[in-house]
Amino acid sequence: MQAQESTGQKKHEKQRRKPDKRVRRTHERLGSALIELIQEKPIDDVTVQEVLDRASVGRSTFYLHFRDKNDLLLSQLENFLEMMSTALSIRKEESHRVVPVAELFAHIGNQKKIYRALADAGRLNDFFDLAQGYFSRGIEQRLRESKGLAKLPQRELAARAVALAGSLLSLLRWWLDRGAKEPPGDMDKLFHRIVWNGLQYASTTTFSFPTKRPGH
Repeated sequence: MQAQESTGQKKHEKQRRKPDKRVRRTHERLGSALIELIQEKPIDDVTVQEVLDRASVGRSTFYLHFRDKNDLLLSQLENFLEMMSTALSIRKEESHRVVPVAELFAHIGNQKKIYRALADAGRLNDFFDLAQGYFSRGIEQRLRESKGLAKLPQRELAARAVALAGSLLSLLRWWLDRGAKEPPGDMDKLFHRIVWNGLQYASTTTFSFPTKRPGH
């Protein structure tokens, strides 16, 4: 009886996972189609129908998952940022790195057309605003995983993560605006020197944050 229940449960779980895989494949096809198209023409000139034709996906299926073309673009950016900002924690990398800077810079450096497309469409600031939140959370997680920073107050850790995410994105802008001349590995080392030179000082010095008074 238990074996039958176990088999039935596994079958049910397998069936339940299938739609997730189908949805993921549909999202990937649509996302890939959009990314291809915005490298061929301005984002604002790309139509939903062109995306559907390139991805071989029906219109009703598209609108089941996305409101419009901009919603699809946002989902692609979020997927990329989620993957990059959590990569080190997910794979439990034992290193001093808080962000996979080399991988991030290499990927974006190889996708200059997409970067330029976002800039030309006036959406680059939206990308960096989105990235600030993702990398702040990812860096905070990596700092919490670092045994050497266990004594830092939580609020200070969070504040430093936000500041470091801002530094990362400023460094990325600087690198791209100068033509991405430096090797991504060198930029990784530079960023983490910035991180740990500041945090070594932080390990011996803490800052008191003012508490919010009632009514303010």
